[in-house]
Amino acid sequence: MHIAIAGNIGSGKTTLTTLLSKHFKWKAHYEDVENNPYLNDFYKEMQRWAFNLQVYFLNSRFRQIVDIKNSGEKYIQDRTIYEDAYIFAPNLHAMGLMSTRDFDNYKEIFNLMDSFIEGPDLLIYLRASVPKLVEQIQKRGRDYENSIRLDYLTRLNERYEAWIDEYKKGDLLIIEVDEINFSENQNELEDIILKIEEKLKNRS
Repeated sequence: MHIAIAGNIGSGKTTLTTLLSKHFKWKAHYEDVENNPYLNDFYKEMQRWAFNLQVYFLNSRFRQIVDIKNSGEKYIQDRTIYEDAYIFAPNLHAMGLMSTRDFDNYKEIFNLMDSFIEGPDLLIYLRASVPKLVEQIQKRGRDYENSIRLDYLTRLNERYEAWIDEYKKGDLLIIEVDEINFSENQNELEDIILKIEEKLKNRS
């Protein structure tokens, strides 16, 4: 069983991954933020490091999926390989921060990887407005995120909505983050858990 949590920067993916992993007693796979050798440089100089960063994420996420499949265990994954390929990399290309040559190379790598993997059993999409994202980004206080611009988050949100609208890799659950606070409200977390259990029950 493989549940993946998708959402824009600051939507609460890591928090929900931790809470669900604890509740279901499943293993968690987190996005490699602290040990990422490119992330800090990327936010300082996006055009120089965009391709390097996206290839790093692509490789990391592909390895996660292989590990999950080979383990035979139940996992909750913080962010998916599809977000890199359909949201972040195309956005960087559209903004002129990744060259067409690099982007085409990136897509070829992803398409090859995608031919070897399957989508998660359940994708949970955390939908959040830009003001909510900014609020949560500021609350967690990562230095390298201080320079993230509003228009960057807005562009990403637009791409997330377009991707989710056409998502067909597996079952989907959308959580409206603006309306709840699952990190502090146990009842709201339990509501999410019930929705997940209902989705999983329908698969069996």
